[in-house]
Amino acid sequence: YQQNPKTYAIVKQLLAEGNAGELQKYFGSRMEFGTAGLRAAMGAGISHMNDLTIIQTTQGFCRYLEKNFSDLKKRGVVIGFDARAHLSTGGSSKRFARLAANTFISQGIPVYLFSDIIPTPFVPYTVTHLKLCAGIMVTASHNPKQDNGYKVYWENGAQIISPHDKGISQAIEENQEPWPQAWNDKLIDSSLLLHDPYAMINKEYFKDIQKQCFYRNINKETNLKFVHTSVHGVGHKFVQLAFKAFDLSPPFAVPEQKDPDPDFPTVKYPNPEEGKGVLTLSFALAEKDGARIILANDPDADRLAVAEKQESGEWKVFSGNELGALLGWWIFTCWKNNSRDTRAIKDVYMLSSTVSSKILRAIALKEGFHFEETLTGFKWMGNRAKQLMDQGKAVLFAFEEAIGYMCCPAVLDKDGVSAAVITAEMASFLATRNLSLSQQLKAVYDEYGFHITKASYFICHDPKVIQQLFDNLRNFDGKNTYPKSCGRFQVSGIRDLTTGYDSSQPDQKAILPTSKSSQMITFTFANGGVATMRTSGTEPKIKYYSELCAPPGNSDVEQLKKELDELVNALEKHFFQPEKNKLQRKTE
Repeated sequence: YQQNPKTYAIVKQLLAEGNAGELQKYFGSRMEFGTAGLRAAMGAGISHMNDLTIIQTTQGFCRYLEKNFSDLKKRGVVIGFDARAHLSTGGSSKRFARLAANTFISQGIPVYLFSDIIPTPFVPYTVTHLKLCAGIMVTASHNPKQDNGYKVYWENGAQIISPHDKGISQAIEENQEPWPQAWNDKLIDSSLLLHDPYAMINKEYFKDIQKQCFYRNINKETNLKFVHTSVHGVGHKFVQLAFKAFDLSPPFAVPEQKDPDPDFPTVKYPNPEEGKGVLTLSFALAEKDGARIILANDPDADRLAVAEKQESGEWKVFSGNELGALLGWWIFTCWKNNSRDTRAIKDVYMLSSTVSSKILRAIALKEGFHFEETLTGFKWMGNRAKQLMDQGKAVLFAFEEAIGYMCCPAVLDKDGVSAAVITAEMASFLATRNLSLSQQLKAVYDEYGFHITKASYFICHDPKVIQQLFDNLRNFDGKNTYPKSCGRFQVSGIRDLTTGYDSSQPDQKAILPTSKSSQMITFTFANGGVATMRTSGTEPKIKYYSELCAPPGNSDVEQLKKELDELVNALEKHFFQPEKNKLQRKTE
């Protein structure tokens, strides 16, 4: 097949050189299709994202949808893309999206293909809004520039969960031969089955998020200034529109980063989670324009980082857990004071993932609404939220510590656009009370109890070492025994979601679903600390998350921080053993 001259040339060159090692890397194993879809580097061969692997993946997905929906030809699918591109192999999100659209259209299935770049949350929004069978977003979110991805949503507007990933994966295996017109994406332009939802969704989405706008008059009058960066991704235009929808003056956009650029030239990693490095240009612009708050989206605008200038002149970058606490407090307060929602408080829910702060649990206990935790990842929160909403419950908010927030029930996934504008309204409201975000965060902790968190990761490229590390924790003092202590800290409970063991349950079986294919153990400590160790689904990392929850009234924050630091040091030393396992620390 000489359909893509660029990838063809790469493979031809390797054959000429007789480079078996590289060819093995390209063709040794197919990218794995999981619940997060695909995520890999763009390049030649079946282990990379390219025209052929996109065609094969979409053919499999198409057949799987035909099997599941008798009305697929009536309802159709939506496809969106970000601004990623890879010159050396000719791969780009737009090209992949068009090839995917062509695959469905060749089978008589209507496709709503966005004509321009969009934020990832627009795809789940469109699935729900137009009652479609499925959605595809071509994006690698905040991954390095050479990567791309293929993210899949089901008819309920949430990301797929098992067993769909296995079903799709199998269908891809069964449909590898490209269909007759697979490469000819020009065919779609004249097809009556091709629709462009861009204009309509841009109107409807901004209408829908206005249901979360409660202080229009304050927004109109506020003197607070905001800086926004889209980190060379898709977010700029959409955050500007969101501010307009809330009657806020537009934020100052970081000029070097506001236009999409697949090379991400001003940052080492296009990931606002990495903190201050990504925000250097934002700090400079904020100082120049006298802005106190910075809002930063990742390149596909489904995440949000926030920083605020303190009295001291220092900048504080909020962690995902801190912003989760603020947004949870704000959204509940708005619901309580302004909502036209007549449902009783017992029908109100908030969700967060099991590795995120338990602050929402503390707020829920005191205020009388429900809090539930799910497995890690928005696929779980989105699916659970939909179940609850179908039972007539109000799901006000869901978040995860990886700076993902679902503030608006119209999108059952994380959404950095609505989160940005809701944060701006919250800050504007607090300013009328002479409060900063940091002061309000302290007030939340004073009222509901301090929740101090610390998370990091080690890089490990050897799956065997990772397996050994977790095996060691399961056979710590002899076979099938978990650690009873970690340094000076007593372990009071263990939940292992790889094996399904939970020491705190009467039958010792975990309530949350278990997954043998990923590692995840949570330790509870006698001092009120909790620590989870898990492997990452998309990166060669072993991550850990730790938290110390104090009851309201215990306000010695420095003491709590010191205690948590000591716990984390013990965790690293005794459970990770970085020297012995040759683990590479996260570098700032």
